[in-house]
Amino acid sequence: MQISRFLQVTVAIILFLSYNSFVEAQIISPPTWTITLEPEKTTVGEESTLVFQAQIPIGWYVYSNDFDPDLGPNLTVLKLEESSDYSLSTSLLAINPKKKFDETWEGDVTYFMGKGRFEQKILIQSPSGKIKGVLEYQMCSDVTGQCINYEEDFEVIFNSESSSNSTLSEIEEENQDESNSPFEVVDTNTVGEESTIFTSESSSSNESLFGFMILAFLAGLAALLTPCVFPMIPMTVTFFTGRSTARAVGIRQAFIYGLSIIAIYTIAGTAVAAIQGPEFANWLATHWLPNLFFFGVFIFFALAFLGLFEINLPSSFVNKVDAKAEKGGLAGVFFMAFTLVLVSFSCTGPIVGSILISSAGGELIKPIMGMFAFSLAFAIPFTLFAIFPEWMKRLPKSGGWLNSVKVVLGFLELALAFKFLSIADLVYHWGILDRDIFLVIWIVIFAAMGLYLLGKIKLPHDSPMDFIGVPRLLLALVTFMFVVYMIPGLFGAPLKLLSGYLPPMTTQNFNLTSRSLMQGDSQSSDETILYNDILEIPYGINGYFDYDQALAAAKKAGKPLLIDFTGHGCVNCRKMEEYVWMAPAVLSRLKNDFVMAALYIDERLELPESEWYTSEYDGKVKKTLGKQNADFQITKFNNNAQPYYVILDHNEELLAKPQSYDTDIQNFVEFLDGAKNEFKIRN
Repeated sequence: MQISRFLQVTVAIILFLSYNSFVEAQIISPPTWTITLEPEKTTVGEESTLVFQAQIPIGWYVYSNDFDPDLGPNLTVLKLEESSDYSLSTSLLAINPKKKFDETWEGDVTYFMGKGRFEQKILIQSPSGKIKGVLEYQMCSDVTGQCINYEEDFEVIFNSESSSNSTLSEIEEENQDESNSPFEVVDTNTVGEESTIFTSESSSSNESLFGFMILAFLAGLAALLTPCVFPMIPMTVTFFTGRSTARAVGIRQAFIYGLSIIAIYTIAGTAVAAIQGPEFANWLATHWLPNLFFFGVFIFFALAFLGLFEINLPSSFVNKVDAKAEKGGLAGVFFMAFTLVLVSFSCTGPIVGSILISSAGGELIKPIMGMFAFSLAFAIPFTLFAIFPEWMKRLPKSGGWLNSVKVVLGFLELALAFKFLSIADLVYHWGILDRDIFLVIWIVIFAAMGLYLLGKIKLPHDSPMDFIGVPRLLLALVTFMFVVYMIPGLFGAPLKLLSGYLPPMTTQNFNLTSRSLMQGDSQSSDETILYNDILEIPYGINGYFDYDQALAAAKKAGKPLLIDFTGHGCVNCRKMEEYVWMAPAVLSRLKNDFVMAALYIDERLELPESEWYTSEYDGKVKKTLGKQNADFQITKFNNNAQPYYVILDHNEELLAKPQSYDTDIQNFVEFLDGAKNEFKIRN
């Protein structure tokens, strides 16, 4: 009995199931605004209400304007052009925003999710006229870790003799034509006049697909060791050896058998892909309804694996398919494969379901390739044993160890179910699954799993066990090590190995980590640095706040230029600084290996008129430092979300694929080292 395979495959399954926690769609789209004047018929000398209604993308929220502006996030601001046609009666009023205490900003903030509404009272002073202005606001997501600043230009024409008022929202009109949208995320690589315009969607998608297929393949191998599948191997060999008259015929039928298994599973993946689309993917990844559904599905699968009940297809249906297999011929081989799929469904169903759920991210190819990889691993052993039946003598016998594999998978499914609940909790700010509560759940689940592996917990269908083998003991020890590793997280430890899997540190209710670590050494430089009287970079990192000045400094120092597109009100920019930048391996590189340009996209400092320019991208005059930085990010790198990190050489060419929000420290170190090495090669 080769129990060592138990350890190898279980570790593979841990990697596979964990992968589902970060397969999420990220589709950035601005809110849709409807701007009207109520009542529609205006009267001189009376008040009317300018109403701003927003349909906010799922998974995102827009900050309101009725909290302390000094906290950090950008408040929604209405700027109207002066006119003799009207005057303001009151300030902009947010209608029923949500409120929460934000630990990152250490204060109460208000925001809108799903839908938002603002009202501005206007005193009409002319029989007819127009109201023209801009609404500035910030949209953020706790799921994608991004913040985006937007401006909504509008013009409302009113006439006291007309039954209705016409409204023109320039951005809304442009959004109706996707090719003209100033906030469109471009998926192709283009080259600008000054530097390469880069998008990472394609590369990251390919890497994600390749990794997903590998993990799905490992899941297929793991499925072979479940009690519903393993005993089917000798049955398959008997089917082929008992009816083949020639070896060539047997080999051909074995290949058809394997291809049939692949086809059946892949068709299921194709069916899932057929119903997906970008909007569906965004809804699926962030809306509370599908995430609660997936939470329930994983709990259901976990209970089945733990032995509470069996998942079986109707016996009448299975018998009919089995009868088809008895007829022989190619059709018989196909239905034999179909029978295998159906009979093994009670064990493979949860794993297949996990693959389809984790691949449901809006990509047409991912669920198809995921099921192909799973079925390929599942089919290869059956095909090989059908061709070489003598290999059967080397297989371990069925026994209680197969049920142990199933139970361990049940514990893993149970733990990972809470990731889906966590996503819904973060998006909608329910506050029911904070970081410490999440950790308590995982600690208890994995502690129970360790006790089970030691034989201290018995579950249905377990065989009597007088002793445990060394591989099982080692796996139990690894499990308890993982439990001990998580315990300090209850007191605020960052738990870097689980970065991105756990709820953010801002949801931690009990944190002993000193915030004094956020304070760095003061920057020292004899050079006059533009805007350093109002802007700063943490941890004493030497840097600049003007792109041209930073590029010149990088050339002088002989170092690569690291651009940090950030914002005062970008909560996830602060998280990156607190959880990633402060790591010694990262901080030493930022201080010694690069020249940094921190470009704040929401800085409202108005520049001298001589520095104003009209953007070639949206045709608007860029007057402030923040708007010029935002325009630079959009026009040069086809990206409008923060945080966003770009590393350039002295010719303003990319040295590495730009990075966005990712709290994995090792990933950021590799990003920095890769760019540094490429810089050395070019110079």
